[in-house]
Amino acid sequence: MANKRISKRAVDALQCPKGKDRAFLWDQDLKGFGVVAMPSGAKVYVAQFRQGGRSRRMKLGEHGRLTPDEARTFAKEVLGAVAKGLDPIEERRARQQVRSFKEVAEDFLRLHVAQKRKDRTHDEYRRLLRLHIYPAVGSKPITAIGKAEMARLHNSMAAKPSAANRCLALFDSVWNWAVRRGEIAALPSPTKGLERNPERSRERYLSADELRHLGKALRDAETVGLPWSVDEAGPKAKHLPKADKRATVVDPYAVAAIRLLMLTGARLREILTARWDYIDWDRGLMFLPDSKTGRKTLYLSEVALALLEDLPKVAGNPHIIPGEGKGKPRADLKRPWAAIVRAAGLVEDASEAKGREKTGKGKAQKRPTVRIHDLRHTFAATGAGSSLGLPVIGKLLGHSQARTTQRYAHLDADPMHKAANLIGSQIAAALGPQITASSHPRERVKLPK
Repeated sequence: MANKRISKRAVDALQCPKGKDRAFLWDQDLKGFGVVAMPSGAKVYVAQFRQGGRSRRMKLGEHGRLTPDEARTFAKEVLGAVAKGLDPIEERRARQQVRSFKEVAEDFLRLHVAQKRKDRTHDEYRRLLRLHIYPAVGSKPITAIGKAEMARLHNSMAAKPSAANRCLALFDSVWNWAVRRGEIAALPSPTKGLERNPERSRERYLSADELRHLGKALRDAETVGLPWSVDEAGPKAKHLPKADKRATVVDPYAVAAIRLLMLTGARLREILTARWDYIDWDRGLMFLPDSKTGRKTLYLSEVALALLEDLPKVAGNPHIIPGEGKGKPRADLKRPWAAIVRAAGLVEDASEAKGREKTGKGKAQKRPTVRIHDLRHTFAATGAGSSLGLPVIGKLLGHSQARTTQRYAHLDADPMHKAANLIGSQIAAALGPQITASSHPRERVKLPK
C-alpha cells in the first residue's frame, strides 16, 4: 500500500503484484481518495471513509472512464457528503433502484390503461410514447428527467402543437400514477410551469345550405355514383374510362352510417359497432352497452327508425353496418366520407391549397373543411338553435358532465333574449314612464370635415 499524489503517470505505473488479489495507491493530498489495481489489469478509483463505527469503501469509477482529476473531484463530493452525515452508498443504491421512464410507462399501460381505459385510448397512448416520448426520455431514470428535457420535447413538436400538448399530459399521467403507487416521491412534475401550445377549437357546424349539398351527395353516392378523377397525363390514363363514365356507387351501408351519425349525434364507433339487438323498436331507443362514457342510450327519431327499417340485414352478421369480415362491423368510413365531402364541395378553395404548398405544408390538393365528427356538432347545434335547452341536448349526446354541453351555449341565444326582454319589461313597468332617446332630443355636435 503506497501513498503519493494520484496522477495519470502514477496510476499507469501501478501494477498488482503477482500472487496478490489487488494493490492500492492512496493519494497523499486527499485522505480517503485512492485507486486499486486488479490482477486483470483493471484499475478503479475509490473513496474510503468511516461511518457508523465501521470502515466503508465506495467505487467511484474505472480509470480510463474517469481521469485522475475527475475522480478526485468525485471523491471530494463523496467525502464531503459523509462529513455532513449523509450516506453516499445508500443514496447510490436508491438511485440505481429507480426505473427508467420507459419501464414505468410500460407498467402504466399494462396495469392501469389496459384495465381501466378504452382500447382506443390505450392505442393512442402507446403511439405517442413510441413516436415521441420514448426517443426523448425513455431510457432516463424517471426521477432524473428535468424540465429542460420536457421543454425540448415540447419544442421539437412545434409542427404538431396538439400532439405536443398531449405528450405533456401523458407524461403527467405516468408521473402521477408512479407517485400514487409510491414508486417516486410526490415531487412536482417536470412539465409544471411549461406553457402549452394554443389550440384552435375544431368545432364545426354545417349550415342549412351545406346540409343540402351533403344530402345531394349522399343521394348520388347510392344511386348514380360519385365521380372520380385521375392524372390525365399519367402513362395509363389513356386506358381508363372516359370522364363522363367515371363514377363509383358507394356502399349503401356506409351512406346509411353517415345519415345515422347526422340523425342521432352519435360518435363514429358507436354507430359502426351497433348491433340490431341493441334496438328497442317500440320505444325508439338504441341501448349501447359501452361507449366513451360507458353505457349509453341513443334516442331514435322517426326518420332514423325509418332509415333502419329500410336497411336490410346481412345474414350471419349482427351489426347494423356490416364489414367485409364474417360477422364483423365496418372498420371506418374514411374513403366514402372523403368522396362524399368532395362531391358536396365541402373542401378548401384552390388558393388555400396553393398557399399551403408554397409554405411546404402539403401538396396543392384541396382538403376537406368538415370532419365526420362535425356531424355530431351539427346535431347538437341544430338542437341548441331550436331552443331545446342544454340539459336535453346533453342527454341526447350522452354527455356525462354538464360542462361538456356548455360549448353549445352560445347557440342557444333565443331563450336568453326572451328572458332578458321579460325581465327588462317588468322592471321598466315598475319604474314608470321613461325618458327615451326619441323623447329627449339632444343637441347635435357637428364634427369637423
